[in-house]
Amino acid sequence: MNIVERSIEMIQGEQSKAGGSPGNGEWAASVPPVAPEVDLVPLGTGVPSQSSRASGARTISYTRTVSFAPPAEVQREQRLVTAAEAPGTIAAYKLLRTQVLQRMKAHGWRALAVTSPGPGEGKTLTAVNLALSLAQDVNQTVLLVDLDLRHPRVHRAFGFKPTVGLTDHLFAGVPLPDILFTPGVERLVVLPGRESYPHSSEILASPDMVALVQELKHRYPDRLVLFDLPPVLSADDALTFAPYVDAALLVVREGVTTRESFERALRYLEHTPIVGTVLNATPERLDGY
Repeated sequence: MNIVERSIEMIQGEQSKAGGSPGNGEWAASVPPVAPEVDLVPLGTGVPSQSSRASGARTISYTRTVSFAPPAEVQREQRLVTAAEAPGTIAAYKLLRTQVLQRMKAHGWRALAVTSPGPGEGKTLTAVNLALSLAQDVNQTVLLVDLDLRHPRVHRAFGFKPTVGLTDHLFAGVPLPDILFTPGVERLVVLPGRESYPHSSEILASPDMVALVQELKHRYPDRLVLFDLPPVLSADDALTFAPYVDAALLVVREGVTTRESFERALRYLEHTPIVGTVLNATPERLDGY
């Protein structure tokens, strides 16, 4: 039994034990091989243009948020979907985007955690590419938040070097618009990390963080917020933060994720709806998924 089949079986089993918790166990997606780890319309800084209001499209003009276009070579090196040439890779992320949007909208959810059982399974790159794909929907704005505070990596995927990050907002009061950047995709904004913090779970559970999450989730009705969280089994960060998201996307990696670690991660997240499972670095598309 391959790990995708096992993931479906296990999620459905956990769902039955929990009394049919909504949102768990209905699909899994497969993604071609990728490298391992490697908008908010921003608070008051983005304004739809007159032409976009007339057409219904969401065209955003940024006044304070840094606009940074990743060089083409960085996009290729980091295997961003915006530089993908293989039709299978593009199609895989479009399928993932559509399924995530359908599940989130069906339940009125806005905040999605992206995590994995262990390190090196590709959850950060999956979060980045999912955010890029979601932002290509003209009716959708996306905020990608780096909450892997021990190992902040989201900004590296874009070749961006932040001078301030999320913890500077929490600890020093730096305004969010001064931290955010948009990576050359109009409806996507990134809230990066900067320094590594060993006591990250305490930060994630702090009143200031909880208040910030509520602000990010509810300020704009057409925005999805993606949180790149640490692996579930590496520390207590993901479990600590899980109550503040609406659902989670679990990333597993072909040849890396074990059945035991996958089952343990599901047990830890038993009170969090799982919108689906991404099988990362699969050599070929699997029939039925």
